[in-house]
Amino acid sequence: MKTRAFITSISIAVSLLVVSACEQAGSGTEKIIKSTKSGDTTISLSSANGEIKSGENDLTLTFADSSGKPIQVPAASLKFYMPAMGSMAEMNDVATLVTTDTPGKFKVRVEIEVGGSWEAIISFQGSKGTEHATMSVTAK
Repeated sequence: MKTRAFITSISIAVSLLVVSACEQAGSGTEKIIKSTKSGDTTISLSSANGEIKSGENDLTLTFADSSGKPIQVPAASLKFYMPAMGSMAEMNDVATLVTTDTPGKFKVRVEIEVGGSWEAIISFQGSKGTEHATMSVTAK
């Protein structure tokens, strides 16, 4: 009886370790949704699955130099814009950006109202002052 309980305990412990390792391995990998350039700066928008969806989204906005090295960006903003269509009014979904420990990398939270084609409008403080960039994205 004690052997059976011991084997069960070991099996549960190993299962928990495997699940924990899998979650940690997947937590740092993000897939790029879209990238664009503003001067020498490359701006990338990414998520865990490489998609934007209708509803709540957790994304990452990254700024890098021409060699791909992250660059310090003191301030940035991001909003998603969809023009008016038919009887539907234009939509502007403003994202909340939070700095991370990595220079030029921001965690993004945004509520996308509906699926479809959106313009992601980025403003940031770069080497030339306030810079702007846009990229077309599709929310599913």
